[in-house]
Amino acid sequence: MAFEPADGSIVLDETDKRIVALLKAHGRETNRDIARALKISPTNVGARIRRMEDANALRVVAVTDFAALGYDVLIAVGIEVGGRAAEAVGLELAKLPAVFSVHLVTGARDLELLVAVKDFDELRHFLENEIVHIPGIRRISAGLAVDVVKYNFDRVPM
Repeated sequence: MAFEPADGSIVLDETDKRIVALLKAHGRETNRDIARALKISPTNVGARIRRMEDANALRVVAVTDFAALGYDVLIAVGIEVGGRAAEAVGLELAKLPAVFSVHLVTGARDLELLVAVKDFDELRHFLENEIVHIPGIRRISAGLAVDVVKYNFDRVPM
C-alpha cells in the first residue's frame, strides 16, 4: 500500500498504480470491479483511493470536450504584466469564465492563458471588454489554435 515518507509525500506501490490505471481507462469503474480485476478486496481499493485522494496524489474528475460543448475557438494568450504582481493579475484573470488555464511563466511573457470561446464575436468581447480592464496588464499577445494535434489532460507520470 502507498506509504508516506518523512517529507509528507506519498509513494505509490504497484497496486496503487494499477488502480489509477483502471480509473484512467474507465472513470466510472466501481471499487468492486477494480477489486475483482486486481484480486483484492473492495475495502482495500476504497482505502487506497481515499489515501491517494487525501495526499492529493489522485483526483477523479469528469473531462469535457470543448467542441462538443460548442467552444470552437481556442486561443493561447501571452500577457506581460507591469506595475502589479503577475500572480495577482493571474488570479484575477482566472476568475473569467472563458479562461480555463492560467500559468505563471518565465521568458518573454509573465502569464500564459488558455481560453475557450464559442465564436469570434465572443473572442472579440473577451479581448476588448474583459481582459483589458484588469489592472497590471501591459501587453497582450494572442495566438489562435487552428487545430488541436494533441489534447492529453493526463500527463503525470507514475
